[in-house]
Amino acid sequence: MIEDFIEDALFAAIAAIGFSAISNPPRNAYVYCALIAAVGHSTRFFLMHPAAASMSIVPASVIAALVVGTLAVLLSPRAKTPAETFLFPSLLPMIPGIYAYRSFGGLALCLIHRGENDFLHYFYLFADNGLTCLFIILGMVAGAVIPIFLLKHISFRATR
Repeated sequence: MIEDFIEDALFAAIAAIGFSAISNPPRNAYVYCALIAAVGHSTRFFLMHPAAASMSIVPASVIAALVVGTLAVLLSPRAKTPAETFLFPSLLPMIPGIYAYRSFGGLALCLIHRGENDFLHYFYLFADNGLTCLFIILGMVAGAVIPIFLLKHISFRATR
């Protein structure tokens, strides 16, 4: 489990560095993005792991987004960079791409098949994966924004 945990953190950190490079942040921001993404993604991995909390992906993503948002706000004054510089690239590795892919795949198969049983099966796959994707993204948005508003005295003085 520890090897999987470290591997998950490492790949999340690499992805966050890649995503943050798109927005051309200051050089010191890359380290913070990698650290925050590794901690956030590992938090979700730990909460979902059967040997730990065995939580569903939606609440685990919300809690991980809260961790990412809180770390971004707390580390932003130290880096003298807005929290959003760390927040968004650190959340991107947690975007549920497989659920979106399966959702649109189910929709395409739903439109192709003419039998009612096949249609209902693929519509179920579309709805299940689509709603899961939607609630993960909404939960991540809420979890990431809440620390910015709760810790606004820290968040808004980061660039002063």
